[in-house]
Amino acid sequence: MSVPVPHRRTAVLPQQAAPAGDACAAARRTADGTADGPGATPAHPLPAAPAETRLPIPGARRPETSADNGSGPGLTVLLIGDDPSSTVPDMWDWAGRKVRLRTARNLTEAARLLTDDVDCILLDLAPAPGGPVADGDDTLGALHAVLRMAPAHAVLVMTPETDAERAAEAVRVGAQDYLFRDELDGGVLSRAVRYAVERKRADLAQRQLTESRMRAQENARLERGLLPTPLLAGSDLRFAARYRPGRSRALLGGDFYDTVRTPDGTVHAMIGDVCGHGPDEAALGVELRIAWRALTFAGLCGDELLSTLQKVLEHERADDEIFATLCTVDISPDGRRAGLCLAGHPAPLLSRAGGTPRLLPYEYGGPALGLLPYARWPRHQIELGGAWSLMLYTDGLIEGHVGEGRLRLGQDGMADLVARRMAAGLTGEELLDTTLTEVRDLNGGELTDDVAVLWLERGRV
Repeated sequence: MSVPVPHRRTAVLPQQAAPAGDACAAARRTADGTADGPGATPAHPLPAAPAETRLPIPGARRPETSADNGSGPGLTVLLIGDDPSSTVPDMWDWAGRKVRLRTARNLTEAARLLTDDVDCILLDLAPAPGGPVADGDDTLGALHAVLRMAPAHAVLVMTPETDAERAAEAVRVGAQDYLFRDELDGGVLSRAVRYAVERKRADLAQRQLTESRMRAQENARLERGLLPTPLLAGSDLRFAARYRPGRSRALLGGDFYDTVRTPDGTVHAMIGDVCGHGPDEAALGVELRIAWRALTFAGLCGDELLSTLQKVLEHERADDEIFATLCTVDISPDGRRAGLCLAGHPAPLLSRAGGTPRLLPYEYGGPALGLLPYARWPRHQIELGGAWSLMLYTDGLIEGHVGEGRLRLGQDGMADLVARRMAAGLTGEELLDTTLTEVRDLNGGELTDDVAVLWLERGRV
């Protein structure tokens, strides 16, 4: 389908040109009151765009702040055409300064002249051979080459008025605007250059914003996929977990947890914390969690499992000073006993039927993973009873402050808080939500460390 031919195209901005003899015209005069040169065409300036609205083009120079009052560098235009000696009217930027013009006879010369300070490319298209452009006809080879050569620069094309269809096609394939060679004057060309530069900057800013949003969405989907899905089919245990990374706008931190049931009916749970809060620590936490799940299904537990995890940490960490704390629990198929291993991690909180929640012994634990090459982690046997609840957590839950002083909540404060909530009849997800809310309120705002909390319950406590 042929492109409709516009009747006339002489302006590129909706604003009307100001009368000649205005501020820009005055700026073009020298001290003795004469114009810059013979035959200088009066410009039709528009008010200067505010500096904060002009977004920088990657790879191009942005005018300095002093440019707004005419004392800094102005715009630079690169003219590409077979006859660069052809008359091009003087052009003026937002502050009334004369635009610098460079000329190139071909694309090879243009590539040499296309330095970082060029703001706009003015491409003079030769008349289309054989008349108007037809569907599928590639008569814009030079424009395609320019767009590949300068993807971050504004591009204007000039054509004869008889080539209106090709001019419109040039805009469709990537040029910011087109001009008819026979209708050029200083005002029209100045406005066209300014408009093209601003439009290109806006297009690039919008593209960068779109790409940033897409990357954020992809990262969010990736992080959600790395969070664990508990495998407890066939177990009568109730499970709940809450996870809050300390990094702003992140879904994953250095804390990690998991829960699985092996074919023999044993339920295995673990929670851990990689020192630090960045994406590297988050990635290492995911690796340790996946390794723990694989080793658990392979039949390892206790000291053998933790020793193997330490080897994984030593091979995967970016720095020898990075370590991780870990707490593992394996609950017997009948749900009445459990084995506990601690690697520098806070002890879980156990509540038996009719009893007050209490912290399990910590003195049976070993060092954090990654600190001692030949460490050992003894497995401590715990009697759970018929009805019980077990809460595993990371230190982000207990290191928040209490009020405006330096006093921290600590394990005992956390145990008292949970005991009050349980006495009020709360359990599971409701208990975890209210506990996290109260800990945050006591801290006077959001917690800065990653927080992970895991809840397992058998029967009603």
